[in-house]
Amino acid sequence: MISAVMTPSRTNRSFLFEWWRSIDHISLAFLVCLIGAGLVLSMASSPAASARMNVIDPFHFLYRHAMFAGLGLLGAFTVSTLSVQNARRIAVLALFGAIILMLYVMFNGHTVKGATRWLRFGSFSLQPSEFVKPAFIVFAAWMFSAQKRDPNVPGVMLVFIIYMALIAILLQQPDFGQSFLLTLCFAAVFFFAGLSLGWMLFLMGVSILGSMGAFFVLPHVRDRVMKFLNTDGDNYQTDKAIEAISSGGFLGKGPGEGTVKFRLPDGHTDFIFAIVSEEFGFLLSMCLVALLAAFVLRAFRNALRLNDYFCQLAVAGLATMIGIQTIINLYVNLKMAPPKGMTLPFISYGGSSMLALCLAAGLILAFTRRRPGAYGYGQ
Repeated sequence: MISAVMTPSRTNRSFLFEWWRSIDHISLAFLVCLIGAGLVLSMASSPAASARMNVIDPFHFLYRHAMFAGLGLLGAFTVSTLSVQNARRIAVLALFGAIILMLYVMFNGHTVKGATRWLRFGSFSLQPSEFVKPAFIVFAAWMFSAQKRDPNVPGVMLVFIIYMALIAILLQQPDFGQSFLLTLCFAAVFFFAGLSLGWMLFLMGVSILGSMGAFFVLPHVRDRVMKFLNTDGDNYQTDKAIEAISSGGFLGKGPGEGTVKFRLPDGHTDFIFAIVSEEFGFLLSMCLVALLAAFVLRAFRNALRLNDYFCQLAVAGLATMIGIQTIINLYVNLKMAPPKGMTLPFISYGGSSMLALCLAAGLILAFTRRRPGAYGYGQ
């Protein structure tokens, strides 16, 4: 009798129960902590940003950041509930949808600081190129795995065609930073796939020639590089970032006590790490970096244990994207690289960046869920 009553409760498992049972709880916890940290730091940076831009509400950017963070978490949860096949379909649709929008941006985009990268919807802007990065990584992983299963599939050729098309569009905007990051992520997936040395050398040659071409053809790229190399030149933002980091010391000045943020134009976006260091000090800023590193390393750890070749490549590539973007942002804040307009993942203010990174996190969670045969023996 007891057995008969208990059996339905074991078999009639809800959708949320199955999701919670199969999801990687540690990765999910890291993601929630990162987004929560971003909201706390947005609370510290929003008043200064509002004052600089003459916005009446001091927490205007905090409210917008919270809205995008909520939408991003909802999107990450939704994607994480999908099967591997459906998550891959979403990524591929996102890739071609973003390409169409990027082509539209070339003719009807919104221009900011000399770059045309955004679509304007009232008071909101959308940057389609942000969504290209995670979507392209999944597409590349799919093509490489398809060619491994069937050598007759021209996977590598198709990926290179899409890659070259994306680089051409990005350079038209112009957006050398995203082009550079996309190339590094592409090279990483190539490396993880174990493809031939010839293809790797070809990609390296294209990257070197592209970088040289961007330096000589694109004035804003040349100006940024020359200012970075010229220590006596105008490096206002990076100089202020270094001033903020150095003035914070080990424990910081305290929440809301920072002063450099009122003179740092992109303090709530690209240079949020400088504000973290000034107000919370070296100790907590390193904890934030460690949290980002932990999310990336956890994804790599899960990728190594997956049995599916496509999932391995996709998860490793997406983790690489988040890790490289973090490193680039920190390098810029520490005056070790010229400014590239790249956010600190899950922390900086930026709606398109937040939504795209949450898409990447949702794909990682979807591909690493515990399914029959997904992991090696005993996992």
